[in-house]
Amino acid sequence: MSFGHRTGPSGVAAMNPIVLVVTGHVTRDAVPALCTELETLLNEPRSAALDPAAPVDCDVGGAERPDLALVEVVARLALVARRTGRQLRLRRVGPELQGLLDLVGLADVVALEGSEERVPGPY
Repeated sequence: MSFGHRTGPSGVAAMNPIVLVVTGHVTRDAVPALCTELETLLNEPRSAALDPAAPVDCDVGGAERPDLALVEVVARLALVARRTGRQLRLRRVGPELQGLLDLVGLADVVALEGSEERVPGPY
């Protein structure tokens, strides 16, 4: 499992959204590290230059064998994003993960790239 964020030329960085990339097989042990990585991205100086209401993108297209551990990652990352007033938006969601998100009710909490923005419901 690996994760990281998009990098690019410094002059363009402020225009790029905040992106966390999740790849490989995700286990429950990875949850704290992924949350810390997102918190770090949200606290970077370039994040302050972005629209404070802009969503946080999480690319899960490289995640292998979507299971409930990945669903837990999505739920926890959504909470981290919400603490800063942002919404988590998932990129490249496969049908297996989409089915799991629907099953546990998280499809109404996170936005999916390419679909209408979903408004998070109350917890």
